[in-house]
Amino acid sequence: MPASGRKQGRKIAPQVIAVRLSDHVALEGQADGNVVARFQGYAQRLGKFALATVKRLPELRTGLPLASMARGRAGDKEINLLVQRLARSGLLEYRLGPARGSRDSVVIEPQLADYSPQISKIANTDTIALSRFAYLRRRGTELVLESPRASALFRIADPKMAAALVTLSTPQKISRYRKERGFPGLEFLGLLMDCQILFKLGAGDTDGLRPSEGDSSLVLWDFHDLLFHTHSTEGRQANPIGGLYSYSDLMAPLPAVRPPWPGKAIGLDSADLDGVVTPPPSPFAALLDARHSIRDFDDRHPITLGELATLLQTTARVRAKWTAPSDMGEEGPEVSYASRPYPSGGAAYELELYLAVNQCEGLARGFYHYNAERHALTPIEVRPDDLDAQLSDAEFAIGASGAPQVLIVIAARFGRVSWKYSSVAYSLILKDVGVLTQTLYLAATDMGLGGCAIGTNNIDRFARMTGLEFSTEGPVGLFALGRGVTQGPVQAADDGPQFG
Repeated sequence: MPASGRKQGRKIAPQVIAVRLSDHVALEGQADGNVVARFQGYAQRLGKFALATVKRLPELRTGLPLASMARGRAGDKEINLLVQRLARSGLLEYRLGPARGSRDSVVIEPQLADYSPQISKIANTDTIALSRFAYLRRRGTELVLESPRASALFRIADPKMAAALVTLSTPQKISRYRKERGFPGLEFLGLLMDCQILFKLGAGDTDGLRPSEGDSSLVLWDFHDLLFHTHSTEGRQANPIGGLYSYSDLMAPLPAVRPPWPGKAIGLDSADLDGVVTPPPSPFAALLDARHSIRDFDDRHPITLGELATLLQTTARVRAKWTAPSDMGEEGPEVSYASRPYPSGGAAYELELYLAVNQCEGLARGFYHYNAERHALTPIEVRPDDLDAQLSDAEFAIGASGAPQVLIVIAARFGRVSWKYSSVAYSLILKDVGVLTQTLYLAATDMGLGGCAIGTNNIDRFARMTGLEFSTEGPVGLFALGRGVTQGPVQAADDGPQFG
């Protein structure tokens, strides 16, 4: 018997994690043992399995406890293989809830293809806090907890669990927190810890503020910038990207040309300017007029290493370097600067060029970094599958008949800009990308080459290929380059929906 008057810690019923199909996916087991996943009009073959495994397919609709798949039996190994294949295609979700009953406490949606729920260990002596990148929002009729750092998002089905998270805006010691009414359970907290939505404070951390989260590169990121970076690119979120026409049933498309403002217009054509002398069009004006996107390349006559060297020299080389005092006053440090052929906000020149080379006469197929100071290419060893995927994704994005001869990956060293500009840093970086992209277009056109800007990036693949943290340096633009297929006069339709 406990001593009279002593408070008892609240006992929380253990919760289990189960894997199940996403709502929009149906599994079909065929008579020959083949299993097919059907979703959104697509059919994906997942392989041939034993009849006993095919009979267990309904369990993936209701939820199969992960613990039951770890027993080592032959049937469990097969179902585990099927789960892995479904996970790689983004067709699964996980539920956290009581062992008995079908009620969900939390539903976990993977944002990375290789995500598997892991429960980080949390001790009574640990002090934890909510990451400053974590946020709760409404999505339809659901409450969603997510973070741009996390490999999964959490649909909170139990309002009490959402309310319990609010107290973690200030650091909480577990031994005290678990006695609170509505304590969400160590399983849930461990899942959030694994996804970096929660973090443990170190011995010297007391407030849990910006420097405490354990990654120095994150100090330079504001919440909205990191969120926009991860949610406007591929690789770290599961939302579909591309021409989805999501609002076509809600409103008509806006016209290509804005309706004129009311009032008398002042014509600027030569015929309208009585007695006004206008200079003749310059070679630069002709170059601008000739610029257009090229999506198909002549693989019988690929770009040469000499041409590639000239293009990089023209557009991206370092022209000069110097140091100068910062504008912080006498206490500020010296800051290094460099000049390149295109303008850059605050002369930061944070952009780096990486080249995925498919075909280039005089240069081996591979992945390279352009050293803009030395005007040299450094090969980077990458997995062949990643290089192939980089090129094939670009081919798909521009609707081409083949992969580009060279894919220029424009990456940013984010801290170079955010050290000074903070909340507008990512916006400035994207403006610099636009300037550099136009510079590449004009230089390629001037040399008789073809190029096409691409609007998507896979930041997780780039991190894997370079070994760099996605928050330290990552892709912010792509440019397909090569010798264009000989064609007649450019038609308006040739520019297509990607970039003109």
